[in-house]
Amino acid sequence: MKKSIKNVLFFSLLISIFSCNNKKYTEVQVPLPRAQEKIAMGEPDDIRAERGSFNVQKLGYSYDALAPSIDASTMEIHYAKHYLAYTNALNKVLAGTDLEQLPIETILSKLDITNADLRNNAGGFYNHTVFWESISPKAGGIAKDTLASSINADFGSFEIFKKQFSEVANKQFGSGWAWLIVDNSGKLQITSTQNQDNPLMPNATVKGTPILALDVWEHAYYLNYQQKKKNYIDAFFNIINWKKVNEKYEEAIKK
Repeated sequence: MKKSIKNVLFFSLLISIFSCNNKKYTEVQVPLPRAQEKIAMGEPDDIRAERGSFNVQKLGYSYDALAPSIDASTMEIHYAKHYLAYTNALNKVLAGTDLEQLPIETILSKLDITNADLRNNAGGFYNHTVFWESISPKAGGIAKDTLASSINADFGSFEIFKKQFSEVANKQFGSGWAWLIVDNSGKLQITSTQNQDNPLMPNATVKGTPILALDVWEHAYYLNYQQKKKNYIDAFFNIINWKKVNEKYEEAIKK
């Protein structure tokens, strides 16, 4: 009986092998993975705020112009989503009020800080506007002209200023901003603020006129740098528009 079973299994195996050897297989073409398609981006000049007192600050360059310091995707999301949202919300908050025709600096300096909608959106609009003015392609290097002399006088050297500014920015816990300001005595100071507050507001620990702003909210760097905020801060110095910062400094000391 056992021998019969073995014979059956043996012949079954032979039939299986013969069938496999004679079976024709059709080659299936499996497509290779596609390279990631380039995401179509708009242009910064296409962005317009809804009707109201304020419009968005023009960049004057494309979203990818600051790469690799700030990548194109981060710039588009930051400018066309976050900044535009603050601007539109600010215009809605101001509509029909006595503040509607005032400059943004006056609105901020006279701000009722218990008015959360105005505080957050006026700060969000102004802070980002100074940030956009602080950066540009083919920039970086060190401060020049009048500002360079004042940095040396107030901090000791440009390198000391850079180190102190970077440390303040890196130590800012959570969402916020790092600033170079001209205080009420005309001296340069480095400070930071939380959320969308800034040194013009009545609640500022160190008050003054901002001339340089660095956004350290996660949306400003996380797509490219993830948790490495220090790398983002280091890269910021490659794109600082020192010409514009110097202009803002000279305007501030004339007040």
